[in-house]
Amino acid sequence: MGYIEKSTRAFRSYVPELTRAPDFDLFWELTIQQANNVPLNPTRIKRVYPIPNVEVYDIQFCGMDETRIHGLYIVPAFLNKNKYPCIVHYHGFSNNRGEPSDFMHWVMMGCAVLSVDCREQGGNTGNNAATTSGFSSNLASKGVHDKYEYFYRYVYMDCMKAIDFACAQEEVDAARIIVEGGSQGGALAMAMAALDSRPVVALVDVPSNSNLVRRVEGLHGAFASVAEYVKKHPERVDVVFDTLSYFDTMNMADRITCKVLASVALKDEVCPPEMYYATYNRIQSEKEMVIYPFNGHEGGGSTQTEVKLAYLKKWFRDWF
Repeated sequence: MGYIEKSTRAFRSYVPELTRAPDFDLFWELTIQQANNVPLNPTRIKRVYPIPNVEVYDIQFCGMDETRIHGLYIVPAFLNKNKYPCIVHYHGFSNNRGEPSDFMHWVMMGCAVLSVDCREQGGNTGNNAATTSGFSSNLASKGVHDKYEYFYRYVYMDCMKAIDFACAQEEVDAARIIVEGGSQGGALAMAMAALDSRPVVALVDVPSNSNLVRRVEGLHGAFASVAEYVKKHPERVDVVFDTLSYFDTMNMADRITCKVLASVALKDEVCPPEMYYATYNRIQSEKEMVIYPFNGHEGGGSTQTEVKLAYLKKWFRDWF
């Protein structure tokens, strides 16, 4: 037994008790219905871009509460195809949609790319959603006193409507949707793999939003702000943990039917690998895990990018 296998032996059998509430499915059914009732009202404006025959667009669409979600859409027009697979990219906490050059490896492979801002973080997207209580430190605790007001309820639906946008583009083959991201973005891709039937594969690195009670207890990453909130409002601890249960990917994992390629880093203290295994071990569809034994929250970086490119080529050769 090698070092990595020994180091992860306990993780591979880690299946903590689910925190899923009886109305979990109804909550998401009604939330998705509410989001679907809001027209997308999409726009795309072409940029002048220095790489010939790569088309780059600044895009917008409406989220669940009509917040205008900003994004970046790239088409590998040099291939002269009618339809392309599409990578829908979700970014990490406090980051933004990025620049076209961040995604050129996917474009050169033959994928269209849609990268969207997460509301109220480091990009151009604001937030129309109101809350009836304050929050502590960062957005992971915003609205955590009420599952209908919680920040990630709106974010998850923004991500689903991003898939709506991608599927509506004339260049995109709606049967070849890939969701991808790291940290917060990995969590969002996992949530979409569970809540939306359209993704064919999820590529997720050092994913967040798994085993959230443990994340809060351990003050790990953004969810330390939830512990800070409960410190100020101890009378709300049960309500807060009930809210988080609806957004915890371990409670969604058994709904995933697409392929999943995941990676974790064993020295990651922001999104500890054991906590993601609470989700990964419950996935019933085809799945693979890549482990970086001495990496932290940076994960596998460009090495993992190469792994993801090879994975798509292996399993979806006819797409390219």
